[in-house]
Amino acid sequence: MMPLRGLCSSVRTLSRTRVRLPVAHSFSTTACRQLIKPLTELPDRIKPSFVPQPCNTLLALQWPAPPRNILITKKKAVASITASLIEFSQHLTSTYPSINIILEPDAADEVHEKLPFPVYTCTPPVNPNSTSPHLSSKTDVICTLGGDGTILRASSLFSHAASVPPILSFAMGTIGFLGEWKFKEYKRAFREVYMSGAHDAYFPLSDSSSKTSPSYASMRGKSMGHQRTARILLRNRLKVGVFGPTGDRINATDQEGDTYALNEVIVHRGSSPHLKIIDVFVGGRFLTEAVADGMIISSPTGSTAYSLSSGGSIVHPLVNSLLLTPICPRSLSFRPLVLPAETPITLRLGEKNRGREVEVSIDGKRISEGIGVGMEVRVLGEQVKDPISGEWDGGVPSVVRGTTGMEDRDEDHWVGGLNALLKFNYPFGDQDGQGGSGERR
Repeated sequence: MMPLRGLCSSVRTLSRTRVRLPVAHSFSTTACRQLIKPLTELPDRIKPSFVPQPCNTLLALQWPAPPRNILITKKKAVASITASLIEFSQHLTSTYPSINIILEPDAADEVHEKLPFPVYTCTPPVNPNSTSPHLSSKTDVICTLGGDGTILRASSLFSHAASVPPILSFAMGTIGFLGEWKFKEYKRAFREVYMSGAHDAYFPLSDSSSKTSPSYASMRGKSMGHQRTARILLRNRLKVGVFGPTGDRINATDQEGDTYALNEVIVHRGSSPHLKIIDVFVGGRFLTEAVADGMIISSPTGSTAYSLSSGGSIVHPLVNSLLLTPICPRSLSFRPLVLPAETPITLRLGEKNRGREVEVSIDGKRISEGIGVGMEVRVLGEQVKDPISGEWDGGVPSVVRGTTGMEDRDEDHWVGGLNALLKFNYPFGDQDGQGGSGERR
């Protein structure tokens, strides 16, 4: 029999001993975060107004509420630009919490795993000549990372929309004549667009992370004042309709109506070795029978592209006009024409053509099916100002660099582009860039 003292000691030892029993762990079941979301979940587009300013030919950008849905397009297959896209997207979402990032489907698949927030995209259209109907109703601002081709592709995403959101372009391509900003300036450039036309006193958000609240957040250091607005160059587009010999529209897809082109529409002989015979009508009246490799109808923006290489004039983008330029014509007296934008131009493939092959391209998108003798391309300049309300609601609003002060009247980014990029009237033999005799310094 155990003594009482030993029994008490054993009881104290057992009381200090922890008995480990198996514990049933309960695991929380949370849904996986959807990193790529459909465009339809976004709030509707916020449309800005473009206000004329005294002593300035450009327009002022004014938002009724801060933009939320930002479409970013980039040049494909360039690793450095992809890295810039990630950097830019992270800056936007961290600095402006109410912003949503929209990417093209290929870009969304490429970078969504590298971003700590979801991105939005649209379903790729089955027809390559069609566009997503939701982009025009959801996008507030377009930002492009690349060259002129990236800007054209961004514009083509709205080729069936009468109203295009403002485009903020960063020149990261080869020439970049249409690009206005360097990428290292992206913080300042986007701030100017985001805060453009806003007052000095902002109303704070009750919930700054809300994706639907349309009021300005209180952002220290971001205010520019309601007088300092982003400057807009409204680029006119072309309204293009392509009709087959039977009169049926060829370039129609799931969207009815004309296609808008920022640069040009081209009728070209393509792979055919023969010159094409094209009947040209201006204002509904027969002008001439063109015998050439093809014909170009371009906008003022497109005047520095294929039309310029074919001998066409350089036209300032504020000149509301159409350019008719032959491509390698047989007659040396066939010179390019500059016509009023409201003058309709029709190109008809004539009956005298030996070769039946011809190609039509609208801003680089080729149309080959259904093209034959009797085919017509009808072009008219886009109306960018409503004649009744007087509002500017058309074209492609391009954000251009602005300055403050009296020097703003003397600044013309287009002139700077001619000198720096196109080397306008660049003297022969001037290898060091110092200029020849008579050059302004």
